[in-house]
Amino acid sequence: MPYRQEITNVVSNELYSVQIMSPLYFKSFNPRAEFEKWAAMEVEHHDNIPTSMEAITIPSGLYAVFVHKGRAIDGPKTFQYIFTKWLPASNYILDDRPHFAIMGANYKHNDPESEEELWVPIAPKQ
Repeated sequence: MPYRQEITNVVSNELYSVQIMSPLYFKSFNPRAEFEKWAAMEVEHHDNIPTSMEAITIPSGLYAVFVHKGRAIDGPKTFQYIFTKWLPASNYILDDRPHFAIMGANYKHNDPESEEELWVPIAPKQ
């Protein structure tokens, strides 16, 4: 966060939390399993990325978008609903692309009224 002013070509002030998991991450879920996590902002292009930072591109595709309202500590309840109720009852399967959250104008760190969008990569069931 202290270095985000170094990014000169941002599209908006929204903050992204991007998670990249192995394809097996959800096959045998283990809350201690490691995954890659990025703190990011959307930029117009990758030409002027500060040397202390790296660029990431989120592949396009179909995403289910959910709004988590509340503190981050309550996030596991929202994720439990998504992965144990919504996804199994839907016509979709989890796709192997990054998951991400967008912290926009309604995001208020650790506030019970905070809101963030959770983007879950999905694909139609075959």
